Amino acid sequence: MNSFISADNAWALWSILVGTAALSIYLEQTYAWASKITGAIIGLVIAMVLANLNIIPTAAPTYDVVWGYVVPLAIPLLMFNANIKKIWRESGRIMIIFLLSSIGTIAGVTVAHAMLKNSIPELYKMSAIMTGSYIGGGVNFAAMSEAFGAGESWISALTVADNLLMALYFFVLLAIPTMNFFLKKFKHPHIDAVNAMVDTSEGETLAKQYWGRKEISLRDIAMSLALGLIIVWVSTELAAVLKGIIPTGNFFLDLSNGLLGNKYLLITTFTMLLATFAPKFMSGIHGAQEIGTFLIYIFLVVIGVPASISVIINQAPLLLVFTAIIVIINMLVSLVLGKLFKFDLEEILLASNANIGGPTTAAAMAIAKGWNKLVGPIILAGVFGYIIGNYLGIFMGNLLQYM
Repeated sequence: MNSFISADNAWALWSILVGTAALSIYLEQTYAWASKITGAIIGLVIAMVLANLNIIPTAAPTYDVVWGYVVPLAIPLLMFNANIKKIWRESGRIMIIFLLSSIGTIAGVTVAHAMLKNSIPELYKMSAIMTGSYIGGGVNFAAMSEAFGAGESWISALTVADNLLMALYFFVLLAIPTMNFFLKKFKHPHIDAVNAMVDTSEGETLAKQYWGRKEISLRDIAMSLALGLIIVWVSTELAAVLKGIIPTGNFFLDLSNGLLGNKYLLITTFTMLLATFAPKFMSGIHGAQEIGTFLIYIFLVVIGVPASISVIINQAPLLLVFTAIIVIINMLVSLVLGKLFKFDLEEILLASNANIGGPTTAAAMAIAKGWNKLVGPIILAGVFGYIIGNYLGIFMGNLLQYM
């Protein structure tokens, strides 16, 4: 069914995406209820409603532009102060909890397969795909789909189920830090740090005070965008070159090719090197964080768009159950192991997010919550998930085929 706004109406779709992001920020900074929900959730929910009411399409070239250009540009802008000397220890902690969260994905896939293998044909193929996707990301989803030759109709339905669950789970992850139960059970220093920066007794929302007016000049805007674009350009070109010249064939070569050939890792690396060795220059550019955050809000709106509930109901409702089981078990395992090994609540939630949604959604959550010190580390952990996702997906697919 055609949507009210066609997929090729770029101006209308850009107006809706940017307008929704702006509305979400306005509501978050104006009303206490919206501040508690967060602008990220508001934007995501508005996009889901518009898509499911068939007002906007669930797929369009405009959305691809957001994934391909807006997100890569946002990452360096948000890391202008990411001094690697200050975050290397946090990167190690994030990597450990990310791997522990990956155990939750594997456990979830195993349980979901055992429960539904008699109801969904060749479920081991979908299990391989979701293992790769829920440890890595979209690139692993595509790779496992090709490797196991799952039918196109099943892949289409599984894609929608994946997108819907990711959107719903993102909603849950953003809500958990506001719940007293979790705040009482876990340490949360980053939440405390954000709260300490503002005084809500003055009658303003936390978001409005955190994002208060700052001095910014035309030069700042120009330098922010120019430097951000250059970093993305150089990283993209270099990643393509390295991916082409680094051979593959064994674990270590595949690991090197996957890491050095990933533009997001290079974007993160180059920006952190600049922030580390030219801290005065980078911190002297004002406005980069604000611009980058607004770009991420646009991305958050796009996340909610593909979650078409009608497609799931009409094509394969059991796949929604299948993915839901994986996500729920991942969350439970992440929280239990995170508590057992004394990780902070913020680290646990971001690690689970990086597993289910990938480094971009995890970084988006960190930014939306003001946990800026964790942006660089979670991107590194999420990119590592891209590497191990294919190996674990192939392993689980072959294992479950005989179970």
